[in-house]
This record gives sequence, C-alpha cells and structure tokens, in this order.
Amino acid sequence: MSKYEVPSMFLPDETSDILKGRRVAFVGKLGSMSRREAAQLVRRHGAVVVEKPDASVDLAVVGEEELPVPQADGLDEWFDEPTQQAAQQGTLRVITETQLWERLGLVEGPEDIHRLYTPAMLAELLGVSVAVIRRWHRRGLIVPVREVRRLPYFDFREVAAARRLAELLAAGVSPGQIEKKLAALARYLPEVERPLAQLSVIVRGKEILLRQGDGLLEPGGQLRFDFESWEREPVGLTAGEPVVSIPGPEPVATSPEEMCRLAAELEEDGQLAAAAEMYRAAMAAAGPNPEICFQVAELLYRQGDLSAARERYYTAVELDEDYVEARANLGCVLAETGQTDLAVAAFEGALAYHADYADVHYHLARALDELGRRDRSEQHWRAFLELAPESPWAAEARTRLTP
Repeated sequence: MSKYEVPSMFLPDETSDILKGRRVAFVGKLGSMSRREAAQLVRRHGAVVVEKPDASVDLAVVGEEELPVPQADGLDEWFDEPTQQAAQQGTLRVITETQLWERLGLVEGPEDIHRLYTPAMLAELLGVSVAVIRRWHRRGLIVPVREVRRLPYFDFREVAAARRLAELLAAGVSPGQIEKKLAALARYLPEVERPLAQLSVIVRGKEILLRQGDGLLEPGGQLRFDFESWEREPVGLTAGEPVVSIPGPEPVATSPEEMCRLAAELEEDGQLAAAAEMYRAAMAAAGPNPEICFQVAELLYRQGDLSAARERYYTAVELDEDYVEARANLGCVLAETGQTDLAVAAFEGALAYHADYADVHYHLARALDELGRRDRSEQHWRAFLELAPESPWAAEARTRLTP
C-alpha cells in the first residue's frame, strides 16, 4: 500500500472537471505515492498522462519528496525551451502535487499526506544536530505546520526543504546561490509560498546579503544586524533598559528582544558561552522566560555542562508546565546522567500533556528497557511505531520488539 491511500469513492469510471481531457505530466519525485499510482489516479479523472512534459502538456505536477532546485538561469533540467515558453505564456500550468490532491478533494491539507517530524526526528533524518534544525526554524527557512505545547512539527514539504538545504550547504553552495535557484523556481510556481523563496537579496558594495527578518544573512551563513536600517530608524530606549556591547567599533543599546537576536547570532557563530550569557542578560532585563530558559539549557548541554542544563530544563518546566519539549529534554539529560527513574518520570510527565509525542515514547521505551521493565517498554515501542513508522529510529524499535 502506498503512503497515500486513494479513497474508495473514486471509482475508475469517475472523472473530474479539473483533469478531464487535460494532458498531464509529473516532474520530480512524488512524496505521497509512486508515479505509477499517481498516473492511474489522474487517468481515473479523465486525464491523459504524458511521460515527459512538452509544449503540448496542459498541466505539470511537481513532486515534493525531494523538491528539485533548478539551475539559476532557468529550468532546463525540467523543461526544454519550448516547454518553458509554454509555461511563461500560461498555456502550461505548473502546480505541486499537494495542490493537485487538494483540488481533487483528496486531502484537506498537507499534514494529511504524511506524518509529521519533530526537530529531533528531522535532525536524525538529515544527519545534522538539533541545534542546526532550530537555527533553520528560527531563521524561517523551515516553518512548522503546527505546534503542540511549544513543540514544532514539520511536514514532508519542510523535510524536503531541509534536506535540500543540508545538501546544498554541505556541497559549499552559498546562500546567495541558493537564492538564485529558488528565484528561478518561484517564477514557475507563483502560488507556492515556500519559506525558502521568501528571502530577499540586498547588494552592498561587493557584498551580497539576504534579508531575513530584522537581520541580514551573509554568504557564509552568519546572521548579523542591519546597522544601516538602525541608523535610519533609531532604536529608542526606556528608563532602566540595559546597554550591552555588540562586537564592533561602537556599543549599541538593545532591548531584551534584540539581546535574544544577538544571542542567536552568537550561537550560530559558535560562541556558545557568550550566547548563554546574552540570554541571561535578556532575562535579567525582562524577567524569567520559559523559552529563553530552554535555549540556555540547550547551550549548556552542548557545552557539556549537564547538571546546569538539567536545572535550566527544570526551570523551563516550572515556568510553563505545558512545555513538553523541555520535559522531554529534561528526561534525556536525566537518563544520560544515570538518573533513569527520574528520567522515566519526566518522560511520563511529557506524555501526560502530549500523549502523541513520538520522541518521548521512544526515549521512555529505552529507559524502561534499561530498568528491565520489558512489559511496559513494549507498550511504548509499539506506540512509537504507530505514531512514527517512518522515523529514523523505527528500525531500532522493530528490533527491540523482535522476540
């Protein structure tokens, strides 16, 4: 059975006005089903499937499993020149597979096509650290389709975007080059609002920068403040607001929000201790905050200070008992420091607030196995597989359940 199951109400002799009599071609790898299954489905709706797109095609459907990034100067790898002209003139329509399924009424939204990924699952899948996933999330390069008690979930389209980011950056492609490729893609998919296509290029002298929120993204990936925009619109200070020094020739006054942005910049530059101190300064100015406590805990953990990280995770939970990711990470730190019974309690606390948190079922099952509680661990291994059958950890779960 395919990952996407076609409802039984769509019988072979039924047609759809959307596809009836249309010549349809698929481009790239589909994320929801095989190309053969997709072809069978659109044929049931009266379409004629063409193996390769040409100028005679009415509709080209772009697969989203591994969204192809075209060359900066065009879409040669997809379409030949006459086909590109047809797309530009509007005689050829280009849409994504999700748009097609939605228009056929087969799904209500992208989350119905695939199961969702937490930051930890996505990091494991791509072979990068969770910190990298959080960085992309913070920059808006990947956007969760939903959040449950502060825990972001990413759908398969964001997984495809993250995979492409990881591949391009690992290959040494600069953010500017990525922007050119995405701009070429956006010309042919104007209705697709993908986060990676929302960066804007700024040229300053010999530098090519990308606008991202209130900051600028350098070709090397460093996020920095836009000092010129600050000069045009000075940042006002209220009484008692602290002043901190930003690396550079002149100190700059900042608000707690700006301190957090600077902390994120320091983290991305590898200055973990300085980033933690900047987050602490933000809390000294504005008061304790569960999200900032969580960020400090993450930084302390990455520096190897597990006891300090544990206390910050505890604080985040005390400030917001619904913060399930803080509970989960607290459990992981407790397990790592040999406090397995306490880890089990932390994981169970997370599940009390979010029973479908697949990562926690996984970590709880491992902890229970370590304690010799095989009967209880099997329950959570099975729950994990039911929630995340395609997770990078699924193979381990199946092995653990093998008699």
